[in-house]
Amino acid sequence: MLATNNNLKNIVFFSGGICSYIAAKRVIATEGTANTVLLFCDTHAEDEDCYRFIHDARKSLALPLITIDDGRTPWQVFHDERLIGNSRVDPCSKILKRRLARRWLNDNCNPAVTVLYLGLSWYEKHRIGKNRTAWAPWITAYPAAVRPLLDHCDMLAEVEADGLTPPKLYRLGFEHNNCGGACVKGGRAQWRHLLAKLPERYAQHEEAEHQLRIYLQKNVTILRDTTANGGRPLTLESFRHRCEVDPTPKPDEDWQSCPCFTDPDEKDLAETT
Repeated sequence: MLATNNNLKNIVFFSGGICSYIAAKRVIATEGTANTVLLFCDTHAEDEDCYRFIHDARKSLALPLITIDDGRTPWQVFHDERLIGNSRVDPCSKILKRRLARRWLNDNCNPAVTVLYLGLSWYEKHRIGKNRTAWAPWITAYPAAVRPLLDHCDMLAEVEADGLTPPKLYRLGFEHNNCGGACVKGGRAQWRHLLAKLPERYAQHEEAEHQLRIYLQKNVTILRDTTANGGRPLTLESFRHRCEVDPTPKPDEDWQSCPCFTDPDEKDLAETT
């Protein structure tokens, strides 16, 4: 059960995902709306329907929405940082989400009277310890990780029961609603699915990766070829050719995860304090 304290200012990290929506609903149930706000970090790379859902959800929840941004897209960050994000390092979410949110919190919220609510579900409890440490000195809470326990289908059903249309990416079979279905930490299964469902968007990322490789003059990529000994860089172009030859998903391809806020690095957050 979540503790109730009407003196606290409640900040719900709201990404446009269904888990953060469920978290926001549960915060309202225990804390009310008077001191609760939704905080959205806009990467300028979200699916257009993500913005629609955020707007609809805000109205349904009757909560104020605070939107903050850096002004750049993930690919602009990769260019400026001279580093392409991948499953091991994510300068995009570090700069456009975690650091940005931390600066906003430093400027606007007193950690002594503020609680941060994050959309980690009960099947992601293994991340909570690291997450809580990384966001200190703020207190963190995880409303979707407590009973009643809901799986992905349960959450979608609750969104629909509330009269809302789930975000398009979920309807297309994506497991998340971040960065237009093209999270650099999302894994090869995600990129295969993006190619199948949104080929024009895949092509945009393929071209962006190609141009940045030319600019950096380095053999760096989002993906790695795990069929090679130790793994080697695998361009989105090469992966597309592979998928066109054989569109069947492979056992070694998984969705991985898209932990923009859930697996922050203590150092990258501490640099903003």
